[in-house]
Amino acid sequence: MRGQDIWNNCAVRSVVSGVMGGGLGLMVGLLLGALDTPIMQDEMTGKQEFIYQAKSMGRRSWSSAKAFAVMGLLFSAAECVVEQARAKHDTTNSCCWMCNWRCTVSQRLDSYTSLCRPVVAGPQAACIGCAGFAAFSVLIEKFLDRHD
Repeated sequence: MRGQDIWNNCAVRSVVSGVMGGGLGLMVGLLLGALDTPIMQDEMTGKQEFIYQAKSMGRRSWSSAKAFAVMGLLFSAAECVVEQARAKHDTTNSCCWMCNWRCTVSQRLDSYTSLCRPVVAGPQAACIGCAGFAAFSVLIEKFLDRHD
Protein backbone atom coordinates (compact mmCIF):
# COMPACT_ATOMS: atom_id res chain seq x y z
CA MET A 1 0.00 0.00 0.00
CA ARG A 2 1.41 3.38 -0.95
CA GLY A 3 1.89 6.16 1.57
CA GLN A 4 -0.70 8.36 -0.13
CA ASP A 5 -3.32 5.60 0.12
CA ILE A 6 -2.66 5.26 3.84
CA TRP A 7 -2.93 9.02 4.36
CA ASN A 8 -6.27 9.11 2.47
CA ASN A 9 -7.80 6.88 5.14
CA CYS A 10 -9.93 9.11 7.38
CA ALA A 11 -9.20 7.09 10.51
CA VAL A 12 -5.42 7.35 10.03
CA ARG A 13 -5.59 11.05 9.25
CA SER A 14 -7.82 11.74 12.26
CA VAL A 15 -5.66 9.80 14.71
CA VAL A 16 -2.48 11.49 13.48
CA SER A 17 -4.14 14.90 13.79
CA GLY A 18 -5.32 14.04 17.29
CA VAL A 19 -1.84 12.96 18.36
CA MET A 20 -0.25 16.06 16.86
CA GLY A 21 -2.91 18.27 18.47
CA GLY A 22 -2.21 16.61 21.81
CA GLY A 23 1.50 17.34 21.42
CA LEU A 24 0.80 20.97 20.62
CA GLY A 25 -1.58 21.21 23.58
CA LEU A 26 1.08 19.71 25.83
CA MET A 27 3.55 22.42 24.83
CA VAL A 28 0.96 25.20 25.20
CA GLY A 29 -0.02 23.87 28.62
CA LEU A 30 3.60 23.76 29.75
CA LEU A 31 4.05 27.38 28.69
CA LEU A 32 0.84 28.58 30.35
CA GLY A 33 1.57 26.57 33.49
CA ALA A 34 5.03 28.11 33.74
CA LEU A 35 3.51 31.59 33.60
CA ASP A 36 1.05 30.84 36.41
CA THR A 37 2.09 32.52 39.66
CA PRO A 38 0.81 31.53 43.09
CA ILE A 39 -1.33 33.95 45.05
CA MET A 40 0.77 33.56 48.20
CA GLN A 41 4.10 33.82 46.39
CA ASP A 42 5.65 36.14 48.98
CA GLU A 43 5.10 33.61 51.78
CA MET A 44 6.41 30.57 49.87
CA THR A 45 9.89 29.11 50.02
CA GLY A 46 11.81 28.32 46.86
CA LYS A 47 10.99 24.63 47.14
CA GLN A 48 7.27 25.32 47.62
CA GLU A 49 7.26 27.62 44.60
CA PHE A 50 9.01 24.98 42.48
CA ILE A 51 6.49 22.32 43.52
CA TYR A 52 3.59 24.67 42.82
CA GLN A 53 4.96 25.51 39.34
CA ALA A 54 5.55 21.83 38.51
CA LYS A 55 2.02 20.85 39.55
CA SER A 56 0.54 23.79 37.68
CA MET A 57 2.45 22.93 34.52
CA GLY A 58 1.35 19.31 34.79
CA ARG A 59 -2.32 20.18 35.22
CA ARG A 60 -2.31 22.76 32.44
CA SER A 61 -0.39 20.58 30.00
CA TRP A 62 -2.67 17.56 30.54
CA SER A 63 -5.82 19.69 30.18
CA SER A 64 -4.56 21.46 27.05
CA ALA A 65 -3.29 18.21 25.53
CA LYS A 66 -6.73 16.61 25.87
CA ALA A 67 -8.51 19.66 24.45
CA PHE A 68 -6.19 20.05 21.47
CA ALA A 69 -6.22 16.31 20.75
CA VAL A 70 -10.02 16.18 20.68
CA MET A 71 -10.24 19.28 18.51
CA GLY A 72 -7.58 18.00 16.09
CA LEU A 73 -9.26 14.63 15.81
CA LEU A 74 -12.72 16.12 15.24
CA PHE A 75 -11.52 18.74 12.75
CA SER A 76 -9.59 16.21 10.72
CA ALA A 77 -12.34 13.57 10.75
CA ALA A 78 -15.01 16.06 9.67
CA GLU A 79 -12.90 17.53 6.88
CA CYS A 80 -11.97 14.08 5.61
CA VAL A 81 -15.57 12.89 5.55
CA VAL A 82 -16.73 16.01 3.72
CA GLU A 83 -13.83 15.74 1.27
CA GLN A 84 -14.60 12.11 0.47
CA ALA A 85 -18.35 12.77 0.18
CA ARG A 86 -17.78 15.64 -2.26
CA ALA A 87 -14.86 13.91 -4.04
CA LYS A 88 -13.09 17.27 -4.20
CA HIS A 89 -10.26 18.94 -2.32
CA ASP A 90 -11.12 22.63 -2.15
CA THR A 91 -11.99 25.52 0.17
CA THR A 92 -15.66 24.53 0.35
CA ASN A 93 -14.69 21.43 2.33
CA SER A 94 -13.13 23.56 5.05
CA CYS A 95 -16.17 25.84 5.16
CA CYS A 96 -18.50 22.87 5.51
CA TRP A 97 -16.60 21.12 8.25
CA MET A 98 -15.92 24.29 10.25
CA CYS A 99 -19.59 25.24 10.11
CA ASN A 100 -20.69 21.72 10.97
CA TRP A 101 -18.18 21.47 13.81
CA ARG A 102 -19.31 24.80 15.26
CA CYS A 103 -22.97 23.81 15.20
CA THR A 104 -22.65 20.27 16.53
CA VAL A 105 -19.74 20.36 18.97
CA SER A 106 -19.89 23.86 20.45
CA GLN A 107 -22.12 22.76 23.32
CA ARG A 108 -19.52 20.25 24.49
CA LEU A 109 -16.50 22.56 24.39
CA ASP A 110 -16.83 23.53 28.03
CA SER A 111 -15.90 20.04 29.14
CA TYR A 112 -12.72 20.05 27.01
CA THR A 113 -11.34 23.51 27.56
CA SER A 114 -12.07 26.52 29.69
CA LEU A 115 -11.13 28.85 26.84
CA CYS A 116 -14.37 28.20 24.93
CA ARG A 117 -17.64 28.60 26.78
CA PRO A 118 -20.80 27.38 25.04
CA VAL A 119 -23.58 29.88 24.53
CA VAL A 120 -27.06 28.42 24.57
CA ALA A 121 -28.86 31.06 22.54
CA GLY A 122 -30.77 29.08 19.93
CA PRO A 123 -30.61 28.60 16.17
CA GLN A 124 -29.80 32.22 15.35
CA ALA A 125 -26.62 32.11 17.44
CA ALA A 126 -25.71 28.75 15.89
CA CYS A 127 -26.07 30.20 12.39
CA ILE A 128 -23.99 33.27 13.28
CA GLY A 129 -21.31 31.05 14.81
CA CYS A 130 -21.40 28.80 11.76
CA ALA A 131 -20.96 31.76 9.41
CA GLY A 132 -18.14 33.18 11.52
CA PHE A 133 -16.23 29.90 11.64
CA ALA A 134 -16.76 29.34 7.91
CA ALA A 135 -15.45 32.84 7.12
CA PHE A 136 -12.43 32.24 9.36
CA SER A 137 -11.81 28.96 7.57
CA VAL A 138 -11.89 30.65 4.15
CA LEU A 139 -9.42 33.30 5.33
CA ILE A 140 -7.04 30.65 6.66
CA GLU A 141 -7.31 28.62 3.45
CA LYS A 142 -6.62 31.71 1.32
CA PHE A 143 -3.71 32.71 3.57
CA LEU A 144 -2.17 29.24 3.42
CA ASP A 145 -3.12 28.86 -0.28
CA ARG A 146 -3.65 25.12 0.10
CA HIS A 147 -6.16 24.75 -2.73
CA ASP A 148 -6.21 25.76 -6.36
